[in-house]
Amino acid sequence: MPDQSTQSILVNASPATVMAVIADFDSYPKWAKSVKSAVVTKVGGDGRPEQVEFRLDAGAIRDEYELAYIWDDDRSVSWNLIKGQMQKSQRGSYELLARPEGTEVTYSLTVDLAIPILGLLKRKAEKVIMDTALKELKKRAEAL
Repeated sequence: MPDQSTQSILVNASPATVMAVIADFDSYPKWAKSVKSAVVTKVGGDGRPEQVEFRLDAGAIRDEYELAYIWDDDRSVSWNLIKGQMQKSQRGSYELLARPEGTEVTYSLTVDLAIPILGLLKRKAEKVIMDTALKELKKRAEAL
């Protein structure tokens, strides 16, 4: 079973603003550097994206994959891999907690790759991916 990685960041924006940025997949290529495309393939009854296809290019890591999303108002969103080229599984979530100074965003991610990779290298790659994702999310949400 792959290990889960978790990181948090404080964003100077409301939980609703942060969640709106997370849910706006069409805009990901504008602010998330490694996301080359994000296409909503299915919308849920609540109007939020339910399935999204991604094309990722993070230098040494390139992949095309599709995720299924479950939304919990403006408090959290979780996802699971439907299909991917380099990944066997992916489970992740953003948990949002209102703080007096903004929103604490906790990002959890578990990825199992289709190709074997040393645990130390995998954890380092996950850390870089998560650091970058949280910093880019913070920058985008605080700019709105």
